[in-house]
Amino acid sequence: MKAILLSATVVFSALAGAQAFAQDKPVFALVPKAMNNPFYDQALAGCKKAEVDSGNAFECQYIGPGEHGGGDEQVQIVQDLVAKRVAGIAVSPSNAVAILPALQAAKEAGIPVLTFDSDVLPENKDLRLAYIGTHNYEIGTNIAKILQQVKPEGGVICIQSGGAAAANLNERMQGIRDGLAGKESEAAPGDVLSGQNGWTEADGCPLYTNDDFPLAAQQFQDLLTKMPDLDAFAATGGFAQFVPDANRAVTEPFKDKIASGELVVVYADTLPTQIDQMKEGLSNGQVGQRPFEMGYKTMMALIDVTAGKPAPEDPTYTGLDVCTPENADTCIAK
Repeated sequence: MKAILLSATVVFSALAGAQAFAQDKPVFALVPKAMNNPFYDQALAGCKKAEVDSGNAFECQYIGPGEHGGGDEQVQIVQDLVAKRVAGIAVSPSNAVAILPALQAAKEAGIPVLTFDSDVLPENKDLRLAYIGTHNYEIGTNIAKILQQVKPEGGVICIQSGGAAAANLNERMQGIRDGLAGKESEAAPGDVLSGQNGWTEADGCPLYTNDDFPLAAQQFQDLLTKMPDLDAFAATGGFAQFVPDANRAVTEPFKDKIASGELVVVYADTLPTQIDQMKEGLSNGQVGQRPFEMGYKTMMALIDVTAGKPAPEDPTYTGLDVCTPENADTCIAK
């Protein structure tokens, strides 16, 4: 299946590139970490809305790996876009280090690059014009606040994340750890919790899913089977919630514990399916981003930059939505 997805991505890339350059209008590429992640569907919708609002002044080309990997395929896609001389690129780096040669090539070619959702490391910010997206550290600190509200005395926690090299997810983990510890650490992914404010990380954690959503659900099940008295579970992304049936199957046995606060479960992101699952009692809270705005604002910024206007403010934050069962019907910004 993976081979089929990758082949389809390559074919799509070739066809999209051929079609894009048959036209006179500039092509702006939106490059997600993975095209099978529903989070990026909303970023694509924002990209398409910008296309319409600009009077079709550019073409939104959405292209990325079929599914999340180590970042190598995404690097190749960006390098191909540079070779095709697209007018601008907005990319969410899967691997903040691996992407650097591709961004360097874009810079040398004079192609403006913005990052969205995930950024490069601080020392490499000169390779892109600006970051447009979430304040990822604050996702973590807001997850920590929900955890503390339910478990003010602390407890044993397991953090689940995606790729170990994803800068945005490491910043979120740092925010969770710092928020619970009540003390800022020097760098992402933060200092391991070992009793600070009553919080300790479970053996074998954090867990890394590499954005394999069924694996994320399996990890949750295996963790609770091994540690039925776990106090808290926090995820830096939607992961298992993006495969709702699988998540329901592994989480429903713990609904009573979640409802009573014996087990507190908090996820990042607030896609509709995730809010539905929270309402069903499968989580105590969700801290969400605004991917539609990321897709929209990156494209509008690329229009400005290619017209000779200044680059957007760096960073440009798109805001957060903090949702709990109590405010589930009103927490999403309109």
